[in-house]
Amino acid sequence: MRLDHVSYACEPDGLVATAGRIADALGVDPVKGGVHPRFGTRNMIFPLLNGQYLEVVEVLNHPASDKAPFGQAVRARSEAGGGWMGWCVAVDDLTPFEERLGRSAVPGNRKFPDGQELTWQQIGIKGLIADPQVPYMLRWDDGTEALHPSQARPATVRLDSLTIAGSPDRIAEWLGTPATEPLDEVVVQWVAPNGTPGIMSVTFQTTNGLVEI
Repeated sequence: MRLDHVSYACEPDGLVATAGRIADALGVDPVKGGVHPRFGTRNMIFPLLNGQYLEVVEVLNHPASDKAPFGQAVRARSEAGGGWMGWCVAVDDLTPFEERLGRSAVPGNRKFPDGQELTWQQIGIKGLIADPQVPYMLRWDDGTEALHPSQARPATVRLDSLTIAGSPDRIAEWLGTPATEPLDEVVVQWVAPNGTPGIMSVTFQTTNGLVEI
């Protein structure tokens, strides 16, 4: 189990403009991520060191976005002004989480222009909607390692730390493991929620020093 990526819902002026502001802050350009047909969303990606990435995601005017919890989560966050939507941990086996949550993981996919397809299984978006401090869980399908978003381009930026309004005990309960275990070398600062819990900010180590978004 490890921290895989963080998700930022686009602001009112859309995906390109939102990703552009983050690009200016980090000093690197994003990569077009493409469409997630099952979720009714599309994204742009910032590959990071340590096999991690930042995605900026936008909901599409598509029936899938009204049905899929991920599309619903993106729409709700964007309609609230945009910003950090959630974080995701990658695991080797989703079965314990399926048993704990009482539902099955759902498939996700993204097709590349050359016909290759990145596929995965995920669970926990409904939990994130109800309690935005908790991560969702993802398992990349076998044989997709070379297509992982962190590999889209050589990375120069590292995810340094997260500031989360919430409780490490709640995260430990959700994941079934100590809250710090899935985060590798990423530091988490916990603060008491003032309103809705969730990610307050993410700090990145860039070639120009630390940048907080």
